[in-house]
Amino acid sequence: MNAKPTPPKRALLIFNPKSGKGPSPLPRFIAALGERGWHVDAEELPQKGELETLLSSAEHYSAVIAAGGDGTVSSIAYVLRNRGVPLLAYPAGTANLIAQNLNLPEDPQELAQVVDELRAVSIDLGELSVAGKSHGFVLLAGAGADAAMIEGAEGLKDRLGVFAYVVSALKQLSPKTTTFHLTLDGKAQDVDAMAVMVANFGMANFRLPIAPGVSPNDGQFAVLVLKAGSVLELLPNLLDSLRAKLNLGEPVFGKNIDVFSASEVEVSTEEPFPLQYDGEIHDETTPFTARVLPKAALLLTGASQEELET
Repeated sequence: MNAKPTPPKRALLIFNPKSGKGPSPLPRFIAALGERGWHVDAEELPQKGELETLLSSAEHYSAVIAAGGDGTVSSIAYVLRNRGVPLLAYPAGTANLIAQNLNLPEDPQELAQVVDELRAVSIDLGELSVAGKSHGFVLLAGAGADAAMIEGAEGLKDRLGVFAYVVSALKQLSPKTTTFHLTLDGKAQDVDAMAVMVANFGMANFRLPIAPGVSPNDGQFAVLVLKAGSVLELLPNLLDSLRAKLNLGEPVFGKNIDVFSASEVEVSTEEPFPLQYDGEIHDETTPFTARVLPKAALLLTGASQEELET
C-alpha cells in the first residue's frame, strides 16, 4: 500500500519592492523553503487599504512572511492581530529593528529553518490613534527628536544604509524641546523633554538596549521621556543599559531618560511635534494615544524569552 504524499506547507510572502538596496537574498530564501517542502505564494505589498483583502485568507497558510522594512512588518502584524497566524519579520529593509529585536538570523538558509520549525512567541502590539485613525506598531511610537532623526535619515538611506540614522542623529545637536502632557493609565503628568517614546520592544540598532526592563509581552509599554539635550547625550544610556544587561554592574547613567510603565498613554504637546511609529514618519502630529493590545501578534523566532527583553 502506497503512503499518501505529505501535502506541501504553504506560506504567503508579502514583499515591499521599495525596501532595501542592492541584490536581494529573497530568491535564495524562497528556494531554501522549497527544499524544506514549502510552497510559497508571493505577493507585492498592495496600496494602503488593500492589505486587509490580501490577508483575508491568511488562516489558510501555515505562516505569513513580511519581507520589507519595519513599517511593512508592523502593518501586516496589525492586520493579523489576534488571528493566531505565525508571522516572520523577514529583514529586507534598512535597519530591520523588528528582526533585530527578535534576534533573527540574516542568512537565508537559517531564516528558512526558523519558518520550518514554526516556533513562535506571542507578543503585545501597540495601537496608535491619531487624527481619528488607528495604526499598529510592533516596536515603538514616538514624538519629537526621534521622529526628526528618522525624517532626516530618509534621503540618506540609499547611500548610507543603517548609518544614515547615525548621521542624522549627529545633526540633532540642539533638538527642539517642549512641554509634553502625558496621561499614563489615567494619571496626568507634565514633562519638559525633546521626545517621548512609547516602547514595546527595547533594543536599538546592533541590539543595544535603549532602557532596561522592557518586555514585549508583559501588557505594558515602557514610556521613555528624553530630557532636553542632544541626541548624542543618549549614548551613555545605551552603554549603561548594555552594562546592566551583561551583569557588569548597576546602572550609572540615568539622568537623561525617565522611564514609566503604562498600558494606555495619551500624549499632547504645547506645540505640534512630528510623530513616527516603527520608523514610519506620520503625516499628522501630536496629540496621539497609544494602547497595548496584549499578546495580539504571533511572531516567528528562535530566540528565548530572555533574549527578547532588555
